[in-house]
Amino acid sequence: MTLIDWRDSRPIYEQIAENLKRLILIDVLQPGEQLPSVRSLAMENGTNPNTVQKAYAELERQGVIYTVRGKGVFVSGNAALKDKKEQELIDRAADIFREGEDLGIDPGKIYKGALSRLKEKPADTSSRGKGAEEEKI
Repeated sequence: MTLIDWRDSRPIYEQIAENLKRLILIDVLQPGEQLPSVRSLAMENGTNPNTVQKAYAELERQGVIYTVRGKGVFVSGNAALKDKKEQELIDRAADIFREGEDLGIDPGKIYKGALSRLKEKPADTSSRGKGAEEEKI
């Protein structure tokens, strides 16, 4: 499970945390599923175990994963995570509509244009499946 893009300027622990959240959101990682150990994930990604531990600690703080002593780290669930992501997307869309209004562009035109683009060219649906997404990351 490769979770790091070495060209990305974000800290590595953030990339690991965000990519794990994405895998949970798209149901590649299921609630109750055990995650790789800190050491194995660090070795697989060519990074320091402390970096992976920091990512796991952040995800645990957010309630995305939980640790069972002596057993490992597990996925908590994705309902709250999906709700939060949905709200983030709504907020981003509202910002786009607001910016359009500020420029005198009708929100309906932006909405119709976006829908048209979605129908025109699917956004790389080949990598949206469970297996393909995991390989891509």
